[in-house]
Amino acid sequence: MKILSEPITFDWDKSNIDKNLIKHGVTYQETEEVFGNQPLLLNVDSKHSDLEIRYQVLGKTSKNRLLFVSFTIRNQKVRPISFRDMSKKERRVYEKKTKNSS
Repeated sequence: MKILSEPITFDWDKSNIDKNLIKHGVTYQETEEVFGNQPLLLNVDSKHSDLEIRYQVLGKTSKNRLLFVSFTIRNQKVRPISFRDMSKKERRVYEKKTKNSS
């Protein structure tokens, strides 16, 4: 699924940066790294796509930290909503799908 234009640019909400750093210990820099690293698993989040299409990605940082990122696209920019470490179930899905695609 190709939804991201190149180069990828971000539209950050300061309160989301602070909230996710405090709650999940994930920096906005780590979140941006996920979009530049492969493999990246992307899905539409139909459950939360009422007013705008939301997406979810599973990916890794440059230090191989496995992250989940929820985001939308606004004005051709990635607008992260939530970012955190992957859950155990998400890690299993990521490892299974990325192992099979290698």
